[in-house]
Amino acid sequence: MVRVTTTDRRAALRAGAGLVAAAGGLAAGCAEPGATAPHTRPPRPSARPPAPGPRRFPRHPAQITHGPRDHPRVALTFHGAGDPATARSLLGVAERHGARVTVLAVGTWLDEHPELARRILDGGHDLGNHTHRHLDVNAMSEAEAHAEITECAERLKRLTGSIGTWFRPSRAARASPLVERLARTAGYPHVLSYDVDSLDFTSPGPDAVTGNVMGGIRGGSIVSLHFGYADTVAALPAVLEELDHRGLRAVTTTELLS
Repeated sequence: MVRVTTTDRRAALRAGAGLVAAAGGLAAGCAEPGATAPHTRPPRPSARPPAPGPRRFPRHPAQITHGPRDHPRVALTFHGAGDPATARSLLGVAERHGARVTVLAVGTWLDEHPELARRILDGGHDLGNHTHRHLDVNAMSEAEAHAEITECAERLKRLTGSIGTWFRPSRAARASPLVERLARTAGYPHVLSYDVDSLDFTSPGPDAVTGNVMGGIRGGSIVSLHFGYADTVAALPAVLEELDHRGLRAVTTTELLS
């Protein structure tokens, strides 16, 4: 009989451990191409591309109030401010219905809720500039108005890589000649106005909001609506259903004009 000593046992254990390690290395070396080894960190996703920027539409004026009247499409545009929960509700209603909208965001609102910029874009909607503080931009000096436009543009650029697709003046349906020029200098070839006002900001009730929209809407219309109002959330399903009945489709302003 061969006597096995403690030293012999330790040597055998060390040899066995070496065989296990070698087998593990061989298995890893024989793995299929592209297989991920255990504990390998997955690659980081690539950065998102910049959001779409402003476009020039040569057949349309500097201040746009509506799109082509001979196509069955309309643009629902929302002033981006107010309770973020209301904004998310409105976006969700539109998306479940297959509609796309345009949001003109206020700069201070983006400061408070920066995640909403990407939420809007990820839903397939247009995102634009509605000045930084939503004051009467037409009544401001040139320096003040310039700051209102460019500060919001800078926030959009920082959050999305783009200054946004559109500019709409605050507290006014149309821009003054000065504000129109400043917007163009900031990179916006057009000022976005509208031909249908929902008056939802007066809180007239959802039926009145629906009536205000449907009373004046037709092919090519651009409608003014607002985030932040319960009447708008309540009215939007009826508005979208009535648009369907009339054969009109709600699209982004970019699509409306393209």
